[in-house]
Amino acid sequence: MASSTHPQLPVHTHTANLDDASFGELTARLSENVSRLVHDELALAQIEAKEKAKRLGLGVGLFGAGGFVAVLGTVCAVAAAVLGLATVVSGWLAALLVAVALFATAGLLAVVGRKDLRRGTPPLPQEAMESTKADVAAVREAVHR
Repeated sequence: MASSTHPQLPVHTHTANLDDASFGELTARLSENVSRLVHDELALAQIEAKEKAKRLGLGVGLFGAGGFVAVLGTVCAVAAAVLGLATVVSGWLAALLVAVALFATAGLLAVVGRKDLRRGTPPLPQEAMESTKADVAAVREAVHR
């Protein structure tokens, strides 16, 4: 198996001497190993897809939270403008400072959410696909020898 980042998957090895094996034994062993390899690669793809989906969910949630906080900031900014125009007291200044803080928080949440979205896309198990391609190439090379 090509990936060592997923310790959940077992690594199978055979120590028997292949030089003494018959063609039938080699064919049976090849069939068994290809079957195990396909099973392990599918398990790796499933693990990788779950990890990416988790990152996407987190990124979407944070991005949505940033949008919600931006709406709250807009409401406070409107309240500050109303209070500022209605009377010249410190109440509008307090509302304006709250709005600025909410917008700063919204910006921070959006940046973090965008970063997680980028890390989770595309939602394809790329490590497993690359590992499978390498395995297929190794089998082809071994068969052509």
